[in-house]
Amino acid sequence: MFDYQAPENLLENRVILVTGAGDGIGRTAALTYAKHGATVILLGRTTEKLEKVYDKIEQAGYPQPAIVPLNLETATFHDYQEVASTIAEEFGCLDGLLHNASLLGRLGPLFQYDPDTWQRVMQVNVNAEFLLTRELIPLLREAPEASVVFTSSSVGSKGRAHWGAYSISKFATEGLMQVLADEEDGLSKVRSNAINPGATRTAMRASAYPAEDPETLKTPEEIMPLYLYLMGSDSREINGQTLKAQ
Repeated sequence: MFDYQAPENLLENRVILVTGAGDGIGRTAALTYAKHGATVILLGRTTEKLEKVYDKIEQAGYPQPAIVPLNLETATFHDYQEVASTIAEEFGCLDGLLHNASLLGRLGPLFQYDPDTWQRVMQVNVNAEFLLTRELIPLLREAPEASVVFTSSSVGSKGRAHWGAYSISKFATEGLMQVLADEEDGLSKVRSNAINPGATRTAMRASAYPAEDPETLKTPEEIMPLYLYLMGSDSREINGQTLKAQ
């Protein structure tokens, strides 16, 4: 496990956008960032789930969050412009962006892979990340120091049979992160890195490994040290890296 003890006020006065914030690792990251002082913008497909996370943050007495309902599968370029415009109006800048939302698609050999599923996975896992980042970069540059964190996977650094679009999309995520990190290096205070969360107790993991005992896996809460580290000032010198949460 990544060993890091985050100060309680690590993310105080920071505004952080989390995609896929309604469930799983995204939900836990949003709650964890809020606990450490951040104003969290919850982006996700299902408003009801986002509202539950919002309520939990409010009830805990953390900084008041914001909700941005958006289906990354069907969102248009204009929708991403609207997100950036709203954040600019409400907050003035953006200190952090966690790209957590992903689709697994289906597992099976490439020659049998459904083209529609391929398009859906690429839309959410690659195109949405690019478009959202593209529109938010000006806001991230306005922050004293900003962190963009992508979500990778072990199948995003070494291809594995039957992992299809998901594996290939994670290779693309790694490439997007590295290109962005190199472009902003020396140009701005925006740094970009990726996290490989490893085997974690989530609905996506259960879908990929239905016979696996979830009790043998780390919970999203247990892998949060790396999510905190990369979003805070202690990692300001880390750029263009993929780190393992466990």
